[in-house]
Amino acid sequence: MEKDQATTIVSVASVLGQLLDYYGLDKFAIAKQAGIDMDVAYQPNDRISTSMLQKVWKIALQQTQDESIGLTYAALIQPASLCGLGLAWITSDTLKDSINRLIRFQSAVTTATDFSLNELNDCYQIVMRSKLKQPVTVSMDAAVATLFHMCRITFGPELKVERVVIAHEPPENTEKFDDFFDVKVEFGGSENQLIFAKNTFERKLVSANPDLARMSDKTVITYLKKFDKSNLSMQVRARIIEELNNGVPNQEKIAGSLNMSLRNLQRKLKDEKTNFKTILDETRSELSKQYLRGSDRSIIEVGFLLGFSEPSNFARAFRRWTGFSPHEYRETPR
Repeated sequence: MEKDQATTIVSVASVLGQLLDYYGLDKFAIAKQAGIDMDVAYQPNDRISTSMLQKVWKIALQQTQDESIGLTYAALIQPASLCGLGLAWITSDTLKDSINRLIRFQSAVTTATDFSLNELNDCYQIVMRSKLKQPVTVSMDAAVATLFHMCRITFGPELKVERVVIAHEPPENTEKFDDFFDVKVEFGGSENQLIFAKNTFERKLVSANPDLARMSDKTVITYLKKFDKSNLSMQVRARIIEELNNGVPNQEKIAGSLNMSLRNLQRKLKDEKTNFKTILDETRSELSKQYLRGSDRSIIEVGFLLGFSEPSNFARAFRRWTGFSPHEYRETPR
């Protein structure tokens, strides 16, 4: 996808309309000025040009003269704004799992921003990079602040961030940024970053619910299958999740359900730098950790839900994935 073809889901873009209302601006006039056709009956899952939204941000900044407008936007975001990803986020096992979901499904929200997660010695670093040539600075502030806001909704008001780095020069008033993140924000960095302590990011969340998270994953995957038909690995993952309860998913059967031959499936997955076994392993590994940490299901039942007919086979696979037995993983504090 070319940079100028980036799109954002309407449910997220609509929060920008709420922001304009908050400042008492004429959102219909601004939308028209940005080239957005307000006569169209947009649905929440529709897509809208990110370049048009950038024009709205630019006009909003000009009319409000408020360089902290991105923080106000973030405060208006609710989990429901993020397609099914919002519910999957807040029902994840840990914040680390939440961010990994964001990374996996980020294109459902927008194709204009790239998120990545790096594990350092004693912390986790979330990096946000815009795919646009010259993004409006307050729009990237909104992305960083929204990510922090969602983490705080999920973890609780006591969440602390170790460092916040913003990749533009400081505004005239930095106090609003410091107050929002509850830390001294660093401006002028090479990239946008949020850094959290490891024990914070790996702590079990009170709201964890693996069944709801898995259902929400399916919702996002179904949406992505319709929106991004080029992402074959995502479609394969969806089929695997659907088939796991019936045993080990059959690669040839899944190829057939996608209307392609086994050889064609293998070739196209190779083009995406992955393969069926890797996707199957990753899916089983992620779901197993969610079930063991976030439910009272027996280890035998968890193995069955992941397509293992024998508990010993599940135990061996889980140790290969994590270095722990299922029992050790469930009992080890995190």
